[in-house]
Amino acid sequence: MNDDVRNIVLGVVAAGVSAALGWVTRTYLWRRKLRRKQAFFGLPQNSESLLVVNRDAGSPDLAVHRYDVFALLELAALIKECGANAEVVTQDAARQGFGERTEFCVGGPGSNRRMAAHMQAMLPGVRVNTDAEPGPDRLAFQIGGEHYRMDSGVTEYVLLARLTAGRRRDARPVFLFCGQRAITNQAAARYLARNHERLARKHGTGSFVLLLKVINSQVYGPDVVELVEDVTRAAQTPRPATTVATST
Repeated sequence: MNDDVRNIVLGVVAAGVSAALGWVTRTYLWRRKLRRKQAFFGLPQNSESLLVVNRDAGSPDLAVHRYDVFALLELAALIKECGANAEVVTQDAARQGFGERTEFCVGGPGSNRRMAAHMQAMLPGVRVNTDAEPGPDRLAFQIGGEHYRMDSGVTEYVLLARLTAGRRRDARPVFLFCGQRAITNQAAARYLARNHERLARKHGTGSFVLLLKVINSQVYGPDVVELVEDVTRAAQTPRPATTVATST
C-alpha cells in the first residue's frame, strides 16, 4: 500500500469515527434533554396522563370553548413528545385524586369544579371572583393582598402552576391553567411549551405558581405574554380568616 492509498484509508476511517462520535454525542444529549423534560412533566415513557377540560361558561350547552381546545392541543403535543399517553375528560367526569397520574387542568374555578377543588386544597391564598354579575371586579384575582382586574381583550391574567401533593417521591404533578378568559388558558399552555426548559432549570421538579399577563389578546391572540411575578408563597399561604363583629 503506497502512501496515497494509506492516507485515503486513514482519512475515511477518521471521518467515520468522527461521524460516529458525533452521532453518539447528539443521541446522548437528546436523551438527556428528553429525560429532563419527562422528569419536569412527570411523564416517563409510556406513562398515562390526564387532560381535564372545563365547559364554556358562555354557553348553555356542555360545550368546550375553542381556545380551551387549542390549549389542549398545545398540551397534547408536549405529552406526545415525552412518549406518554393522554386521556381527555371533562371537569365533572374526573373522579380521582392527584399524584397517581400527571394532570393538566384547564379553566377557571367558575367553569371547572376540579380546578376549584385543586385551588382550595393547594392554593388557599388565591381567590377568584366568580360572580356572574358584570362589574369591575368580575373574574378578578386576589393573591395575598394584591388584586388583579381584567380589562377584557387588553390586559388579562392567568395563573400557571405546577403543584405536587404530599412527600411521595413518585407523586406526579398537577399543572393548572387558571385564566380570566379562555384565550388566557391557551396563552399559559403556550408559555409552558415555550419555556419549560427554563422553568425546569429554575424550579426543578418542585412546585411553583406564576402569574402571567396576556397583553392585547384582541389583536395578538395568546402570543404576547409577560411574567408578572412568581406568586408561589402568597398563593400557598392561607388568607387570614375574616371575623364578623357581633353586637351584644
